[in-house]
Amino acid sequence: MPRPVKHRRVCELPDVNLFGALNRPVHMEDAIVMSIEEFETIRLMDHEGLMQEECATRMNVARTTVQRIYVDARKKVADALVHGRVLKIEGGNYELCDPDTCNTGCGRCRRRRHQRRGDVE
Repeated sequence: MPRPVKHRRVCELPDVNLFGALNRPVHMEDAIVMSIEEFETIRLMDHEGLMQEECATRMNVARTTVQRIYVDARKKVADALVHGRVLKIEGGNYELCDPDTCNTGCGRCRRRRHQRRGDVE
């Protein structure tokens, strides 16, 4: 019997989910699809500078899982850059953090909640 799938915790969805070369025609059928959790590992490790252990804690998964997701994500980014292909961020196996119960200490969940309240007003 296989193990039940564990959802990866993600603090926020990307503001922009489609990237590509500006000097060539866009072929969406040739797009590379990056999952939300792959985007989150790139954001946490490359943008925020976290180590794999810290990233794993925030995403509520094992360090080896984070390492596998990170390697897959970097390959997709490299493929998009080298070959000028469209990179689309969507889908995956994740759940968004609840700002009221988030205990990772990241602060992003609370900032996201306050920004959205401010946008509505």
